[in-house]
Amino acid sequence: MDNRATVRKVLIVTLLLNLFVMTLKAVVGYLTGSLSLLADALHSVTDSANNVLGLITTKFSSPLPDREHPYGHQKFEAVGALGIAAFLAIACFEIIQGAVERIIQGGKPVTVSAPQLWLLLLVLGINIFVAFYERGVGKRVQSHILIADAHHTMSDVWVTISVMFGLIGVWLGYQWLDIVLAFPVALLVFFSGWTVIKENLPWLVDEMAIAPETIYNIAITVPGVINCHDIASRGVVGRQVFIEMHLVVEAKDVETAHNITEEVESRLEEKFSPARVLIHVEPPTYKSNHISF
Repeated sequence: MDNRATVRKVLIVTLLLNLFVMTLKAVVGYLTGSLSLLADALHSVTDSANNVLGLITTKFSSPLPDREHPYGHQKFEAVGALGIAAFLAIACFEIIQGAVERIIQGGKPVTVSAPQLWLLLLVLGINIFVAFYERGVGKRVQSHILIADAHHTMSDVWVTISVMFGLIGVWLGYQWLDIVLAFPVALLVFFSGWTVIKENLPWLVDEMAIAPETIYNIAITVPGVINCHDIASRGVVGRQVFIEMHLVVEAKDVETAHNITEEVESRLEEKFSPARVLIHVEPPTYKSNHISF
């Protein structure tokens, strides 16, 4: 299923909203002199950059095969998700560096007004909408890039909440809160990046998609199948999986063997669609006890 048009639409909408949020944070951060809010604005810069990266990535991530990419192009999207993790790592470093410099070198006191806090509340509402919007559509169309970006935006929600509490504290006279809260903000950003990496590496390194025992139990129920072995799978269930196996069949002619393998393929595709199944047929005399490699 080619979901790129839907993904592009969501990315364009969220890009416009993220640019608006980034501008508000930068303006309020500049007016107040808040280190944590300026760091949060930097985090929002990565939100916008991620949307642009996603738009570029989805252009090349067609699930349909071609001559140069016979297995499709979905890994482009996973690569894009790892790019998001890289942006998060950069943001984490910048936040910590700014906080340490403020502690060592000092700086102007932070000044906050009630209208500025209300603007941050508006920013928070937009971030929450973007996170749930992206995650909902991402899960519906099985888009790695949207789900990864939703994780990033959700980290932005917690960052903004932390910054708001810090600025409320500054408003009440506790100047040190602005610097102290810059560190947990950095940790939240780092955790978000690690989550994106953890969810996308299996796709890129061809980790097993389906337990070979599960595939074996489905194949062996087909009449005419004596045994199946050397089972392998990769991809992501629900998005695209590739299954390979050797099948020992009870058949006296090629046509019968073909019909048996067609039934095995049909059952596997029904269970794990979309799936591409490759079966190597072997005669009844062949024996092997190795279900997987």
